[in-house]
Amino acid sequence: MNQVIDSLKQNLQLLYRKALDADARLDQLSAQGKGKFQQIFPAHAGFGTDNTRFSPYVAEVAEQVLQIEQAIDTPEPELIADTVKKMELLFSTLANFSASLKS
Repeated sequence: MNQVIDSLKQNLQLLYRKALDADARLDQLSAQGKGKFQQIFPAHAGFGTDNTRFSPYVAEVAEQVLQIEQAIDTPEPELIADTVKKMELLFSTLANFSASLKS
C-alpha cells in the first residue's frame, strides 16, 4: 500500500506544478478579457469543487490522498479509485489546455 500512496503523492506533485502554470496562464487570459467560463469541470465529473482555476481541484485531490494515507491499514478501495479517476481527468484536461495554448 505504501507504493500506491507514494505514487499518488508523486502524481499529486506533478499536478500541483502543472495547475500553478495553468492557473497563471488563465489569469493572463482573464486579464485580456478571454477565458470567460464558469468552471473547469462540469458537475458530473465527480469533483465537489466548482472553480475557474485548477488549483482548487488539485487541493480536493490532495485531501483525498491524505485520507488514504491516514487510513493506511484499511483504505477504502472506492476512495482510491475515485482519487485516481480525478487525477487522470486533471492530467488530461491540463494536457489539453496546454496543447490548445500552443495552437
